[in-house]
Amino acid sequence: MSLMWKLLATTLLLSSLAYAQSASDNVSDFLEDQFSSNERLKSVDVKIDSVVPVKEVKGWNAYIVDVKAVLKQRPKKTINQKMIWFSNGDVITKDLVDLKSGQNLLEVVKPQFKDAYYRPENLIYGNKDAEHKIVIFSDPLCPFCKGFVPGALQNLKKEPNKFAVYYYHFPLLRLHPASGTLVKAAVAAELQGVKNVILRLYTVKVNPREKDVNKILAAFNKVEGTNITVADINSEAVKKQTKNDVDVARDLMVAGTPTVYLDGKIDNTKKKYLKVK
Repeated sequence: MSLMWKLLATTLLLSSLAYAQSASDNVSDFLEDQFSSNERLKSVDVKIDSVVPVKEVKGWNAYIVDVKAVLKQRPKKTINQKMIWFSNGDVITKDLVDLKSGQNLLEVVKPQFKDAYYRPENLIYGNKDAEHKIVIFSDPLCPFCKGFVPGALQNLKKEPNKFAVYYYHFPLLRLHPASGTLVKAAVAAELQGVKNVILRLYTVKVNPREKDVNKILAAFNKVEGTNITVADINSEAVKKQTKNDVDVARDLMVAGTPTVYLDGKIDNTKKKYLKVK
């Protein structure tokens, strides 16, 4: 659970129950009023990023909301998070489930991958003008990523005019603290012109809970044949790139790894690229 949700859980039940909406019929005002009642928050700002009609449920819209909050105990830190809320104009709810399919409609209305997110520094294989674009958010120490990403990249790199492959680092630091250093090392190596860094990254042998930076870098350099140093991973260029990747993930509400997009739309199966003719 994110810090934002922990803070807001004291004032809003995070369930599929519906809530009466404010008389103003304004979702952002209603949410801001509710969140502001949390005594731990110094300030809260709620803005609606976009409104998506829910085709599966007549009369309902999904509101993709940007929330910025400042803690009273940490006034210099701003918490930014995207949320999705559903409303039909009379009630508002966090979850909406299709009774026929059992599908949580949150997955249907999540933000699409914007053209602005296709950054040159994230293109690891293929031609940027390829017929299809595939995006992968991944943590190199995630067991599910290890079972999917290397094989997928091996397949995708064979068809550079068919697939442009964009890779975004999304280390799950609470689960795998070591991935933070590995990701920075990978970015530093790429900035130095080293090729195929990402594929080899998944073969680095290190304890996911390891926090000794020197041990992690030694394991990375052994596999990659590099000499990445602590100074390298702390450079402004590396910090900027890793932050950009995490920012894109946050904007898209990426919650786990691996997360895959094909031609701008999330692919929960992660296999649609295999069916592209």
